[in-house]
Amino acid sequence: MDLNQDTVKKLRGLIVFTVIVAVIGVNYRTVLGLIGKLFGMIVPFLLGGGIAFILNVPMRWMEKKICQKKQYKWSRAASLAFAIAVVFGVLFVVTIVVGPELFRTLGGLQNSLPQFLGGVEQKLEQLFIQYPDILAYIETVQVDWEQMMQELVSFLSVGAGSVLSTTFTAVQSIASGVTSFGIGFVFAIYILLQKESLGRQCRKLLRAFLPRPTADWIVRVAGLTETTFSSFLTGQCVEAVILGTMFFVTLSLLRMPYALLIGVLIAFTALIPIFGAFIGCVVGAFLILMVSPVQALIFIGVFFVLQQIEGNLIYPHVVGNSVGLPSIWVLVAVTLGGSLLGILGMLIFIPLVSVLYTLLREEVNRRTA
Repeated sequence: MDLNQDTVKKLRGLIVFTVIVAVIGVNYRTVLGLIGKLFGMIVPFLLGGGIAFILNVPMRWMEKKICQKKQYKWSRAASLAFAIAVVFGVLFVVTIVVGPELFRTLGGLQNSLPQFLGGVEQKLEQLFIQYPDILAYIETVQVDWEQMMQELVSFLSVGAGSVLSTTFTAVQSIASGVTSFGIGFVFAIYILLQKESLGRQCRKLLRAFLPRPTADWIVRVAGLTETTFSSFLTGQCVEAVILGTMFFVTLSLLRMPYALLIGVLIAFTALIPIFGAFIGCVVGAFLILMVSPVQALIFIGVFFVLQQIEGNLIYPHVVGNSVGLPSIWVLVAVTLGGSLLGILGMLIFIPLVSVLYTLLREEVNRRTA
């Protein structure tokens, strides 16, 4: 067989690829360990990229609406300072508003919890009087208290070391998390201050090592992805504010306790697409239950009514329109993302499906034109 230079190159590449795959297959545990260490090293920079992405949303608005009109030389630094002030300002205002309410709630629970437990005790006594068979059955249950005490002592003696080890591990994790956040925040500032330069460098890098059409396609998809994710983040925040306001106003009109706290809690949990507000429902129902079981049932009913309005009308239109995705595909994306990656999947899959939907629509239109 006559082998030309191109054929030899392809055979050489195939042999090298086969050897690499074989080495990885034999030493897969070592390879996975190296990948884990590498991922741990780049986590602060991935976090910095996420922080930069979030801060870029208000920063870009500042640059477009205010700074560029007057061509300030310091517009980039001013826009970045504005974005940081917006994010931390929102957190500060929420803390100031919710903090006192949270302390009042804890104080109220301290007073209402004994009353609630006393009421439960009275109900149980009435139940035992009405149904004496239950009390007779409970009296027949035998408990080996000595064995239970021995198991408890054994658990505590073994668990003391585990508690110390867990505490030390938790302190290490917190310190590592704070360090990673600090590095990521500084990295995000550098990204935002030089985002145009970094964009040009990435485009040149792609065009240097890839064919021009492929590089242009990657750049276009990256731009579409960034725009879609930014729109999704904005729409998700707007939807959370709308839902939290709806709950605060409704609970206030119904004169239910903890209206402000529950409204803010549901607004934050609603950042998790579609299903996040149910977390706020559980916590809110528990808080109101300590005050009045009847009002807790009313709250659950109100929640499901408002949730239906939000899930079927507000969310698909606000978030769906913000990412250019039809309402039905928003629900599909949330369901698939939640089943695959949990909460993170819910947050990622809506803009991801929107990007795929846009690319598929363009390709279909091109082929059918």
